[in-house]
Amino acid sequence: MISYRLFLIFDALLMSFPHSWRKNLFISLAKIARFFAPSRNRVIRQNLDFAFSKGLGSEEYAYIESYCYRNLALNLLQVMENRHYVHDDFTRRVVFENREAVDELLSQGKGIVFVSAHFGNWEMGATALSALVTPTTSIYQEFKHSEFDPYLLESRTRHGMDLAEKNGALKHLARALKKGASVSLMIDQASNRTHGVSITFFGHPTYQSSTPAILSRKYNAPIVPLYIFSEDEEHFTIRFDDPIIVTGEEEEAIKIATQLQADSLEKAIRSRPELWFWCHKRWKSEYRGIYAG
Repeated sequence: MISYRLFLIFDALLMSFPHSWRKNLFISLAKIARFFAPSRNRVIRQNLDFAFSKGLGSEEYAYIESYCYRNLALNLLQVMENRHYVHDDFTRRVVFENREAVDELLSQGKGIVFVSAHFGNWEMGATALSALVTPTTSIYQEFKHSEFDPYLLESRTRHGMDLAEKNGALKHLARALKKGASVSLMIDQASNRTHGVSITFFGHPTYQSSTPAILSRKYNAPIVPLYIFSEDEEHFTIRFDDPIIVTGEEEEAIKIATQLQADSLEKAIRSRPELWFWCHKRWKSEYRGIYAG
C-alpha cells in the first residue's frame, strides 16, 4: 500500500508539469529501458525475422526496436493522463475514418464487437472509442500488486468503458451484447488450439482467438476492426475497417471471420510496423524454436 501511495504522489507531481515535459520524461525512460533489456530486444528481432523473413535492413530493425519502447512508454503515460482527461481532450486530439459505417450499425440498435491490437496509442484508442463513439465493455488483467487496480479502472471507466476482469469475462461480454451494447477485444496476443482457430498470419499458420467471431455469430453483432495512427504522437486518427459479418456453417464461419480479422491486423502492421507491440512472443505456441537463444 505504501508503494501505491508513493505512486499517487508521483502522479500528482507529474501532472503538475506541462504535457511536453511529461512526454520527454517517459521517452527518456524508454531509452533507458531498452538499454537494460537485451533479452526483450532479442524477442523483438526474432519476431521481426519471423514475420518479414529476415527481409529488414539494420536501420529498420533498430528503428522498430527503439520505437517499441517509446510507444509502450507513451501508452503508460496515456493511462495516467486519461485519468485526468475531460471529454474535450479527446475531441481535440482524435478524428475518425469510416465512422459512418459504425454509426449506421449503432443506429440500427446493433451491438458491435470491436477488435483491435496493441498498436499505436491503444490506450488513447480504446478510451476515445468509448468516450466519443459508443460505450464498450472490455477485459482487463489484474495487476500483480492489486492495490494498483483501482487506478487503472478509474483511468478507463471514467470515459464510458466498462471493464471485466479476464477470469470469467466472457459472461460480462455476452451480457452486454444481449442488451445491444458493444464490446472491445484485443486480438493480437498468442493463442492455442484450445482457445483459438487455425489461421495464417504473416504467412505462417498459427492460432488466433475465436472469441470475437463466436460472440458475433451468437449475438448477431458485426465485428469492426479499428486501429489508431498518428503522425506526431499528439493528434490521432482512429480508422475503422469494414464490418465483418459472420455467416454460414458455424465452424467454417468462425474460421473465415477470424482469418479476416488477422488479415486486417496484418495489413495495419505492414503499413506501420513500428507501431505494433513486437516485444511479446506472439508465435510461442506453435514456433517455440524461434525464441531460442
